[in-house]
Amino acid sequence: MLSRAALLSGQNSRALVAFSRATGTTPASNAAAAATDSPSSLYQRPVRLIEPGKVRHGFIPEEWFQAFYAKTGVTGPYTFAVTLTTYLVSKEIYVLEHEYYSGLSLFLMWYVGIKKLGPKLAAYLDKEIDQYEKDWNSGRVSQKEGLEAQIADEEKAQWSIEGQNILIQAKRENVALQLEANYRERLMNAYQAVKSRLDYQVEKTNAERRITQKNLVEYVVARVKASITPDQEKQNINQCISDLALLAKA
Repeated sequence: MLSRAALLSGQNSRALVAFSRATGTTPASNAAAAATDSPSSLYQRPVRLIEPGKVRHGFIPEEWFQAFYAKTGVTGPYTFAVTLTTYLVSKEIYVLEHEYYSGLSLFLMWYVGIKKLGPKLAAYLDKEIDQYEKDWNSGRVSQKEGLEAQIADEEKAQWSIEGQNILIQAKRENVALQLEANYRERLMNAYQAVKSRLDYQVEKTNAERRITQKNLVEYVVARVKASITPDQEKQNINQCISDLALLAKA
């Protein structure tokens, strides 16, 4: 075990030295340093770079069994363990005193506890870890939901602002239509005013022409009447009476 631990520690140290040299000589060292100093890297869980070797029975390295297989076969490691234990006990090199039986009792209690209570304890601890992680993530989830709600409100505000722009454009068009209607109304008022004045001038000219014509007719009639003598008037009356008599006979 000690030799294997030393071997693994040596491998880890050589890997760390090689990694430090590579990061110190490569152009991406600054980026890696910046990444390790970033806030996101501080909350990342540690990742095991080198996986541990396989073991049997919880503590015996697999390499020991592989070393025996080449010389003694599959049963060699177990035969060696049984033989060595028998030798140590028979020669009283390893004395089975009361501490041995106490340890054996504790080992049995430990084994039974692991087999019987281990799954329940593991499930309880996993549940506690999940609850603890859920409590930690609840703040992040609530903050994320708040940020999403703010984003939705911002998008809604942007949409309402677009609607306001459309409304302002419609109001501008409405004002332009009102100005056009007012302009056309003023044009019509100017047309009506000019037409009324022209009509007034026409009526005035017609009235002046009628008055002039009437005065002229009256003047001519008066001059004609003034030029007729009483004898001519009497002759005209007699001529008219004779004409009427002829007409009556006819």
